[in-house]
This record gives sequence, C-alpha cells and structure tokens, in this order.
Amino acid sequence: MTKLTKNQGLRIHFDSAGTGNHHVGEKPDPRAIDVGSTLDFDLTSLRARQLTTQDFYDFDVIFAMDNNNLANIKKVMPSDATAQVVLFDKFTKQEVADPYYGDVSDFRTMFGYIERVSRAWLDLWQSEK
Repeated sequence: MTKLTKNQGLRIHFDSAGTGNHHVGEKPDPRAIDVGSTLDFDLTSLRARQLTTQDFYDFDVIFAMDNNNLANIKKVMPSDATAQVVLFDKFTKQEVADPYYGDVSDFRTMFGYIERVSRAWLDLWQSEK
C-alpha cells in the first residue's frame, strides 16, 4: 500500500505487525520476498514485530487480515484506543488467505488480492477528502 500511496502523491505511514510473537525479528518468507521483487516491492528490510498497545494510539486504522486476527486484536485493544480496527477487506468481507503453508503461486495470489483491496481503500480515502 505504501507504493500505491506514493504513486498517488499521498503521505500515509504504514506498518505491519502480527498478533503473535512467532517470528519477531525475522525477515519475510523468502517466497514473499521473491514474488514481491517481481512486482517491484522490496521487502528485504522488513522484520516481523508484534502488535503493541502503543499501536492503538499511533495509528488511525489497524487492519486485520482475517477474522481470527480481528478477534485477537480486539481482545488486546485498550478501551480508550484511538485507532479504528477493521477487517482489511471490509468491502467483500473476505479474508486474506495465508500463503505460508502453500506454494509460490499462493504468494502471487495474495499479493494480487492485497493490491486490489489496497486500491479500494485508496479510492475510499480519496473520496472522503
């Protein structure tokens, strides 16, 4: 989404965090790095981190990629949080399929899906200006 906003001249900060601490500090899956590079996304500097309480105050929106993550995020969300927590694909209510146990084609599918939904979010935000 960062690439899309820059291409449209928007200044929006994005970050990524997991609800668990399974891979904290690790690079993305090599398949994600490879597929991302074919789409002109450089993921090599990314490192996994876990969602923090401060994120609920530092960000306007926290996206959950699936309903399980949405429930986990809402469990730890402070009652006075300023961030809005929503399912990433609120438009069709679909979940982003986790490609981790699949093959490289699942990563390609995931990137395409995320790009389509990201464009829908950008269209919505621009229409609200």
